[in-house]
Amino acid sequence: MLDASPPDARPFICRFAPSPNGRLHLGHAFSALVNADAARRLSGTFLLRMEDIDATRCRPDYEQAIRDDLAWLGVTPDAPPRRQSEHFADYAAALARLEGMGLVYPAFESRSDIARAVSEQETATSRPAPRDPDGAPLYPFPRTAMADRERQARRAAGAPFVLRLDMAAALAAAGGPLSWQEAEGAPEGPLRTVPADPAQWGDVVLARKDVPTSYHLSVVVDDAIQGITHVIRGMDLFHATSVHMLLQRLLGLPAPVYHHHRLILDASGHKLSKSNAAVSLAALRAAGATPEDIRRRLGLAEPAYPTPST
Repeated sequence: MLDASPPDARPFICRFAPSPNGRLHLGHAFSALVNADAARRLSGTFLLRMEDIDATRCRPDYEQAIRDDLAWLGVTPDAPPRRQSEHFADYAAALARLEGMGLVYPAFESRSDIARAVSEQETATSRPAPRDPDGAPLYPFPRTAMADRERQARRAAGAPFVLRLDMAAALAAAGGPLSWQEAEGAPEGPLRTVPADPAQWGDVVLARKDVPTSYHLSVVVDDAIQGITHVIRGMDLFHATSVHMLLQRLLGLPAPVYHHHRLILDASGHKLSKSNAAVSLAALRAAGATPEDIRRRLGLAEPAYPTPST
């Protein structure tokens, strides 16, 4: 059942959800501080989640480093962290429900198969293939390209696959227009209704043969289980919220209020990221920076709660 109570009548519960696959940088610090500051300002709850479904890249030492960085910033979660790797059963249950509704199907094309089909499509039409909001080409193979019976036989035989959401069927099952409530200016700011358009993402991946979940699926399940009332995250995830609203509707999960904050950019105007070797908080600390320096650099006011002096 969707929670129909007004947002201001609910407790304020937010979360910071990094992936322990590297060190935190200024962009992470900004998101963590915006979440923690809002929770303290509004007498709410601040939670920490480790998005560690990628077992090949996520490591315990990175998790400890994240917790050390947060402690140095003066950010203290109100409960032990939730680790996604410990809750695959929750995601599998949600996935099974969607499969039972006939909304999920196994797909067997490799990345090179998809790239080849996109290239052929662009050559044939003399125009770019449709792309999702992140700029990636949409999955170019319709579900009807292979009979469901054959798909299940190949899956049972152990062929590599991903599980995709049949977007057209999912939208039909959703039963009407989708939207979310976006807090403007601050997590507790005035709300505006944003129409959701999950179709622009095509048949998104919800799980893989070796990992029973994806970001889209796990994030909506985690937010519901943790009772998150306000999702505070970067603008780079604004459009992904459309997919999350669809999954929440299909699974009968409560819809949080969203606040998508500004991104911290590098000198060339690109979002800071681990893949681009953004300077870590640990390196800044080693160079003599203080938590107060980090706040000033990020344009954040001094908090209303104590932070370490070193």
